[in-house]
Amino acid sequence: MSTPSGGAQRLATEGGEYTVVRATRDDVRDIVGLLRDDEIGAGREGVDLAPYLAAFDEVDADPQQLLAIVRDEGGAAAGTLQLTFVPGLSRGGAKRLIVEGVRVHSRTRGSGLGAALMEWAHGQGRSRGVTLVQLTSDKRRGDAHRFYERLGYEATHEGFKLEL
Repeated sequence: MSTPSGGAQRLATEGGEYTVVRATRDDVRDIVGLLRDDEIGAGREGVDLAPYLAAFDEVDADPQQLLAIVRDEGGAAAGTLQLTFVPGLSRGGAKRLIVEGVRVHSRTRGSGLGAALMEWAHGQGRSRGVTLVQLTSDKRRGDAHRFYERLGYEATHEGFKLEL
């Protein structure tokens, strides 16, 4: 992994070279496309960009948030994720990294990009003093669960959600 100017980082995988950068408003359309690029997301994500742009502005203004996009050598969107850095008192004042919205484009899955992107995320956490990474994954995403387990993640807790 090398770091060219502008804060971009290169991710080299068996499937090719990719660049990961902090997302901008101009990337929102591509990120929404990535979120829609599976059976669950296709039924859950909308096509009107207005609410996504408003959400992006809020995320981008928060220094504890990092929304990233990955592009392939041709500039096409290949992946995305959102990182949230959470200071806390438990575990001796440990800082946590929450990983959300991980997506790798269907044409790129199996290329090693997902693992490289997660390692990049772990590096972002280490650089901010994070000692614990956590994430949730929809119970219907069996392939994703196996992927996270291969990376060393353990299903140690039961998660709960309440829609308001």
